[in-house]
Formats: sequence, structure tokens, C-alpha cells
Amino acid sequence: MNTSALVVMLGSMAFFTFYCVYFFYLVLKAPMRAEPDSYEENNETPR
Repeated sequence: MNTSALVVMLGSMAFFTFYCVYFFYLVLKAPMRAEPDSYEENNETPR
């Protein structure tokens, strides 16, 4: 493999790895959203 191909390969791998890690970090740091409780709507009906 010649030098220019190695530079392009390593550069593209670094680019995509950075963005994968960055967006994974954003997903982990996103605030938790409240899950809707499906049983909350049925509180008026007797069981």
C-alpha cells in the first residue's frame, strides 16, 4: 500500500470514528424523557 492510500485510509477511519464516538456521547448525555404510563389512563375504571 502506498503512502497516499494509507493516509487517506487512516484519515477516513479517524473521521468516522470521531463522529461515531461524538454522537454516541450525545445519546448518552441526552436527558431522559418520561415514558408514558399505559395504565395511568385506566385509573378510573374498577378492576
